[in-house]
Amino acid sequence: MSRVFSGIQPSGELHIGNYLGAVKNWVELQDSHECFICIVDYHAITQAYEVGTLQRRTLEMAMGLLAAGIDPGKCVLFVQSHVVEHTELAWVFTTVTPIGELERMTQFKDKSRRQESVLAGLLNYPVLQAADVLLYKADLVPVGEDQVQHVELMREVARKWNAKYHAGYFPEPQADIGKAKRIQGLDGRGKMSKSLGNTIGILDEPDQIWERIRPAKTDPARVRRTDPGTPEICNMYALHQHFSSPPVVQEVAEKCRTAGWGCIECKRVLADNIAEAFAPMRQRAKELAEAPERVGQILAEGAEKARVVARETMAGVRAHMGLLPVALREPAER
Repeated sequence: MSRVFSGIQPSGELHIGNYLGAVKNWVELQDSHECFICIVDYHAITQAYEVGTLQRRTLEMAMGLLAAGIDPGKCVLFVQSHVVEHTELAWVFTTVTPIGELERMTQFKDKSRRQESVLAGLLNYPVLQAADVLLYKADLVPVGEDQVQHVELMREVARKWNAKYHAGYFPEPQADIGKAKRIQGLDGRGKMSKSLGNTIGILDEPDQIWERIRPAKTDPARVRRTDPGTPEICNMYALHQHFSSPPVVQEVAEKCRTAGWGCIECKRVLADNIAEAFAPMRQRAKELAEAPERVGQILAEGAEKARVVARETMAGVRAHMGLLPVALREPAER
């Protein structure tokens, strides 16, 4: 069975951009692959964040993932900082990763422009990502289009380490790009992001969903209700394709082109369909909220399962690199 690794930052709210772009795919993969799903809190601290909210946001993200269908009976769900081997392997990988490769990363260029002082953590973000994946010798990495460059770097890191220390030890993982490649924010300003306030949470109540969708940006040609539009350039139409039935999608397109509906009517149908689609998840989240200790237990059990694999990988890494084992008690490489 192929092994999958994927991670998500602890933003707290799991929104439909996360769900359609990644989590929905993870839920499907866990039935046919050995999946490791990680809440990557060390990645979250590479930029400014509120220290007092990180623990809460991590637990909320875990709850959202469980409500969305991540099943701890089928996959390993854990928190990155609970498995120390992630940062240990990341340091090892810095010794085979050229700085020039890191400076060429598109996300580094974009984010470093917004920082007054560029920190080493931001530069080495892709190295930690490589360690996250290769620690579990994963074959497949579900990612969005914006992360494909990072998967290519993971493959290069694996090649460089293997060439220097032990041929074939780390596999070269493949990127798996989901069907929903990029979900646009409600304000039309690019990717859906909680920091931009342009999201819909999967656990939002129906009235909250409507409040977020009602002012959302639509086709700019539709200034008046009687103005015909072009559904293909409207984000509401794109969301209908994920949450509405094919007949409704067809009806939306036709009534947009002919001005048979106003945008507010199109949004009302969309809001109702989103609310209905996520109703089972809201119910599961309520059940989890009534037993918060269960979420912590699931994460602890997941971390313990992850450590078994991580420790074995690192024992092999240390042995092949010639590092002295601790009191000669480390397990022999299999």
